[in-house]
Parts: sequence; structure tokens; C-alpha cells
Amino acid sequence: MSTSSLDLPRPRARSRSGIASVRPPRAALARAVSPLALLVLWQLASSTGLLPERLLPAPATVAATGAELVRDGTLLDAVGVSVQRAVLGFLIGAAAGVGLALAAGLSRVGENAADPIMQMLRALPHFGLIPLFILWFGIGEAPKVALVALGVAFPLYLNTFAGIRGVDGRLAEVAQTLRLGRPTLIRHVVLPGALPQALVGLRQSLGAAWLALIVAEQVNAASGLGFMINNAREFLRTDIVVLGLVVYAALGLLTDALVRLLERRALTWRKGFPI
Repeated sequence: MSTSSLDLPRPRARSRSGIASVRPPRAALARAVSPLALLVLWQLASSTGLLPERLLPAPATVAATGAELVRDGTLLDAVGVSVQRAVLGFLIGAAAGVGLALAAGLSRVGENAADPIMQMLRALPHFGLIPLFILWFGIGEAPKVALVALGVAFPLYLNTFAGIRGVDGRLAEVAQTLRLGRPTLIRHVVLPGALPQALVGLRQSLGAAWLALIVAEQVNAASGLGFMINNAREFLRTDIVVLGLVVYAALGLLTDALVRLLERRALTWRKGFPI
């Protein structure tokens, strides 16, 4: 019997690294299972009375409140203001964090100048800086954006700096053997080698941006998700409070998914652990 007549299973498509690839929609569906299961358990606990409504509203109640706030435009306006603050703060913080990491990682003089200051600043609590930021920048948008930028800068700085210093020194020796200049060495060896660690810092910094925004919008804010949550707390509207927190979490999950997509595109050359 010839092998052509046998009904053999076709091998799975493999990626360049030799690891069987998983189609993105299937992977996204697998990642959605646990959040959906958590929502189901939450709804069951609320429906059976194990979770009192006054302590934590049921998902159905939160969804109904969200639909109502979407219809009257309150939720969309709040999300738009918060996203604008987060994006602006992220751009400023990312530029500062990556720029200082490059200066410190590529130069011993830069490290001695920038690293001690960054290590001191990252230990400061955000709540302790709020009075100073209000004094320096007023009560407008500037202190809120500054808090987000501060939260973003440190994860990107630490991870990018560690990525640069973690590049294999033998690659630099090869570059010297090939008589590559320093700009070429940085562009083709150092930066690609530091990219995986920098992307980890990017994921952490996006999470820090939303956390810092929550803190910033709780103080002297007249718009945004934080203002909506704070205002709902005054009237004991726990459904709106939970809705605001869910939106924060959804925005964080969305930005993390975007970075994961960027990682898959930018790090196709890296072999991953076969799971």
C-alpha cells in the first residue's frame, strides 16, 4: 500500500522558530475564557445572594448602568477625557524614560548622572507629590498629566536600561572585528538586543499609566473617569463606581493586548519557550 493512499494527519503549520503557531483569534479566545468565567461566577454569586448588592452590584446591574450612561453621553465623555490625559502623559513619560535609559545605558558618564536621580525619584509616593504638583502646575490638566508621565517613565527607564546592559558583549566584539562604527553598533546590535526587555517595560508602563491616572483624577478633577467615580461615591452609587473601575480595567487590557501584538510582530526572530 502506498503512503499516498493513507489518510495521514497533516502537520501543523510552524513558525520560523520551529514552534507550532497558534492563530491569533484562537489565542484571543483562549485568553477571554478566564475573564468570562469570572463574570459568570460574579453573576451567580449575586443572583444567589452570596454577594450582597449593596457591597458589589451584579454584572447585569453594572451593564445596565453603563448602557444608561452611554445613552446620555456621560460615560463616553469621561472615557475620552481620561484617554486624552493618559495618552499625553504616556508620550511625555515614555520620551523621558527611554531617552534617559539610552543616555545611562550607552555611557558610563550618563549612568552616573541619570541613574542616581531616577532611583531616588522612583521611590517617591505619588500621593505625596500631589500637593507639590498642584502648587507648581495649578489645578488644571498639567498636574494630572505630570503624574501619569512620572508613573510611565520609571518602568520604561529600568527595563530599557537593563535591556541595553544585558546585550551580549560578544556581539560588540564581533562588531568591532567587522569595524562597525558606534552608531551602526547601537542601531543594529544594541537596540535590537534591548528590544525584548524594553517591550516588557512598555507593558508595565501602560499599566502604571492607568494606575497613576486613577490617583490623579481623584484630586481636583471636574471630568474624566476618576471624577465620575468620585462623584458617584458621594451619592453611594456603587454601580457607577464599579463601572468606572471596569472601564479602567478594560482600557488596561486593551493597551496590553496592543503591546502583545507589537511583540509578536517585532520579535518574530526570537525563539520562544515551546508551550
